[in-house]
Amino acid sequence: MQQPHPRNDIFDVAIIGAGVVGCAVARRFALAGAKVVLLEKGSDILSGASKANSAILHTGFDAPKGSLELALVQAGRREYLDIHAGMNLPLVETGALVCAWTQDEAARLEAIAEQGRENGVTSVRLVTPTEALSIEPGLSDGLVAALHVPDEHVIDPWSAPLGYVNQAIALGAVVLRQCEVRAGSFDGEWRLETSKGDLRTKFVINAAGLFGDYVDTRLGFEPEFQIKPRKGQFIVLDKAASRQLKTIILPVPNEITKGVVVCPTAFGNILVGPTAEEQDDRNRATVEHDTLEGLVAQGVKLVPGLAHIPVTAVYAGLRPASDKKEYRVIARPELNAITLGGIRSTGLSSALGLAQHALKLHGGSERGEFAPRAAPDVRMPNLAESRMRDWQAEGHGEIVCHCEMVTKREIEAALNSALPPGDFGGLRRRTRAGMGRCQGFYCNSRLAEMSSGCLANPLAIEQEGGK
Repeated sequence: MQQPHPRNDIFDVAIIGAGVVGCAVARRFALAGAKVVLLEKGSDILSGASKANSAILHTGFDAPKGSLELALVQAGRREYLDIHAGMNLPLVETGALVCAWTQDEAARLEAIAEQGRENGVTSVRLVTPTEALSIEPGLSDGLVAALHVPDEHVIDPWSAPLGYVNQAIALGAVVLRQCEVRAGSFDGEWRLETSKGDLRTKFVINAAGLFGDYVDTRLGFEPEFQIKPRKGQFIVLDKAASRQLKTIILPVPNEITKGVVVCPTAFGNILVGPTAEEQDDRNRATVEHDTLEGLVAQGVKLVPGLAHIPVTAVYAGLRPASDKKEYRVIARPELNAITLGGIRSTGLSSALGLAQHALKLHGGSERGEFAPRAAPDVRMPNLAESRMRDWQAEGHGEIVCHCEMVTKREIEAALNSALPPGDFGGLRRRTRAGMGRCQGFYCNSRLAEMSSGCLANPLAIEQEGGK
């Protein structure tokens, strides 16, 4: 596991928050040649907003025209397409259909198509219900019209940022987990007060997601935005559902949300969600039975073949929406600081683009402060069903999680990796263990045994005189 540099050392860049954006930023600055530290208050990376999303790699067809969000989504997408094969990261080429189920929705599709073309997504095209059904036969026959977006795809939302941070670590970056930033002061360089002691850095980047506005205040900045947490509830349908749907099904969006999506996952399930519910609590995202029943009904209404397919899992996540419907990227060159705030549902797609943008705003590369380095050879274990899994390879040994077909070899590799899981959620995201039909009922005892002494919050409690 990575250890901090000596306390009298000074970093070039400290990144606060190890969600997908923070991980991408750490990678980009490490590649540029900076001495990087990544600070995360949770037990593991991706423990905030980034642990719950729909895993779509967006084209930006429906992003606000001329917006920073559009530019960064498309830059991030391009870089992901450039690097994913070399890093062994999946790309499930699903395509998407924006489906209109009423005449009013159908009337709005042309404007969305025109916006897509103006955004540079020239492959979008309006299709008739018959054409839409030829693309996705599982759709309900109540369809009025649709917009086909063939380049919207699905990725693994957890292996990608883990791969980014693993490249940063290979280049010398330090990752400190359970390390909350409590305060900061700047006198030409930054001194950050954290729960693991003070550290010094020349530059600070706030990528704290749901707590981005709080961190700005702790660093002494005048508040320029306020996070308004938006809860999204999801249901995950059993893998049998994958026979009913191969395409991302998007609703016609409104002013508040892109709406409920019915979407294949890289792991062979079908996802329905998210909802869009404003709340004040930034720490807890509860699930409600009636809402989840509504998501099931919505999925069946759009794709009738999903009826009677059991729900494997339910979950909820919080998106760091702000008081304005835009990214809140704030550069403070006089204070050697950047804030990457209000990164909402498109953060997985835009993360690599945000990292490029942050490096440009920093300006150190242009000033010759860093010596760029080649990307290290980091290849991630494949968790996607669209490609060969470890259990299909020779010599895989014991199958620990039978629902998700996770091998002992995969779990041991995760526990002994450059950034091993800090908690059970991190182990699940690295291996898929415990994510299947039984939700860990059968494999948790074996996982507890294998991960004993490795996790901040162990799966089993050791009692006096034995377990």
